[in-house]
Amino acid sequence: MSGKIVENVSVSQCYQLSRKFDTHYQRDNFAPFMRNVLPFQQGKLAWTAIPSMQLRNFSKYQSSFVNRRTVHCNAAPSTAAVPNLDKVDFLKLQNGSDIRGVAVAGVEGEPLNLTEPVSEAIAAGFAAWLLEKKKADGSRRLSISVGHDSRISAKKLEDAISRGIAGAGLDVVQYGLASTPAMFNSTVTEDDAFLCPVDGSIMITASHLPYNRNGFKFFTNAGGLGKADIKNILERAADIYNKFTAEGLTSSKGKALASVKRVDYMNVYTSDLVKAVCKAAGNIEKPLEGFHIVVDAGNGAGGFFAAKVLEPLGAVTSGSQFLEPDGMFPNHIPNPEDKTAMKAITQAVLDNKADLGIIFDTDVDRSAAVDSTGLEFNRNRLIALMSAIVLEEHPGTTIVTDSVTSDGLTTFIEKKLGGKHRRFKRGYKNVIDEAIRLNSVGEESHLAIETSGHGALKENHWLDDGAYLMVKILNKIASARASGQTGGSKVLTGLLEGLQEPAFSVELRLKINQSHQDLKGGSFRDYGEAVLKHLENYIDSDPKLQKAPVNYEGVRVSGYGGWFLLRLSLHDPVLPLNIEAPSNNDAVLLGNVVRAALKEFSALDTSALDKFVQAS
Repeated sequence: MSGKIVENVSVSQCYQLSRKFDTHYQRDNFAPFMRNVLPFQQGKLAWTAIPSMQLRNFSKYQSSFVNRRTVHCNAAPSTAAVPNLDKVDFLKLQNGSDIRGVAVAGVEGEPLNLTEPVSEAIAAGFAAWLLEKKKADGSRRLSISVGHDSRISAKKLEDAISRGIAGAGLDVVQYGLASTPAMFNSTVTEDDAFLCPVDGSIMITASHLPYNRNGFKFFTNAGGLGKADIKNILERAADIYNKFTAEGLTSSKGKALASVKRVDYMNVYTSDLVKAVCKAAGNIEKPLEGFHIVVDAGNGAGGFFAAKVLEPLGAVTSGSQFLEPDGMFPNHIPNPEDKTAMKAITQAVLDNKADLGIIFDTDVDRSAAVDSTGLEFNRNRLIALMSAIVLEEHPGTTIVTDSVTSDGLTTFIEKKLGGKHRRFKRGYKNVIDEAIRLNSVGEESHLAIETSGHGALKENHWLDDGAYLMVKILNKIASARASGQTGGSKVLTGLLEGLQEPAFSVELRLKINQSHQDLKGGSFRDYGEAVLKHLENYIDSDPKLQKAPVNYEGVRVSGYGGWFLLRLSLHDPVLPLNIEAPSNNDAVLLGNVVRAALKEFSALDTSALDKFVQAS
């Protein structure tokens, strides 16, 4: 919209203008909500011709929301609370540093818990948290940007989030369909024409989870919020929710109507990505001209990458697939770790004789690639590739990864590339935070990356940005050609020379039965820790096995030419078991070690492990 924005526009009507979603889902899922929420009162939708940088003069900012501990959206002490709101355990919505819940009813055994009132309360809780964090004194009105992926519940949650923010006295800037990395970037972009920077940002997404799920990620210019911050926000939200009133819920619609603005921020974000590739190639206008690159967005939010990034750089993108947003994800799960998804992009590359394939998860904070021969750059290979690129730029730097990376990757990073490998814990926030910590104590680190495809670079605000990871790969291709090298994606494949990969790998999930009498009313976490301690002691008695000398998560053991790692899931009553070995038989030997050690733990379901060793 080139700096022009919508002023005082109904949340629902803004959405209709910004993007054409699949008409079936829009009709069945969005239309009823649009009819009943935020009615446009006797007005006509109009586009303002006034540059958005002048909007600060449109209204008198108020200072009535400065008392940080009394920001209760829609709460009125003199009015009776709404009697028919469902009881909600807000803390159960926490998923590490995100919020996740069920937003669409109809799946057996998955009751609705991320409703519109719950979402409104969470947004108000974030607004209160932000006012406190920013030490708002009323001299200016804070703003929060809101974006979403392609999920079918996105519209109703966007409306609810907007009401919660507006009801707390903050301005709402809606981006519509967006990527998670773009939402963070809106907190650091300096551009008045796009109302940037905002003070905080909310992305409505549940990553690659099924269509009925949704959730929220939160950002400030300091990065993504941590676990303690999310807990704080949910506690505030629970208090706000319990004080909702019918009168307050009605008034929040009017406040949202008055304070919502809509901006096409994705144009800013994609323009920056294009500039980064051009710069890496020596400021050539179309550095990817002649390259054929296909994109698979999995019907998530990443379809922009073909038309908004690759084509302006000169690349041919014919054969790209599943670019249209469709929250039912009819073709495959948008997940670079999923075998079906990777098979789909690999086939697209081969069918179209493309130079490179790129695939994203739903909200574009993860990615993977495929070379012209169909070789997949994901998991350990993606980490190896990014390590090679980063270590060329920053020799000797430390690469921080999660705990399930292979021994061959460590050898590659340290022996072949001359870097340091710090194998840390699972969880992208854990990996990123560890890299930040290392820098703070004097150990240089420029890359934090998980096998899941979450990768963050120091140069990019430590943001896990799937699109930016692919830009770094494109930079390598473009700069190689600018210096006279040929071969397209073979330049990337050549960087992996010397990487030792396991002949056999498997991940098995051992579930803890929380209702089993062995838990004696205790938590699954305590039981899981007891399992790990027992395994550790068991290993000490076997001279053929060796525990990893440096390990930050679970029990990692080498033996029979391979290794295994048993750890406790970050959020679920599950003990994932990863095994890598030179052969299937060697993997079975390692599996039998774990099986023998855990046989006395009756609450642990080892059927997946039993099946693996018996079938082999």
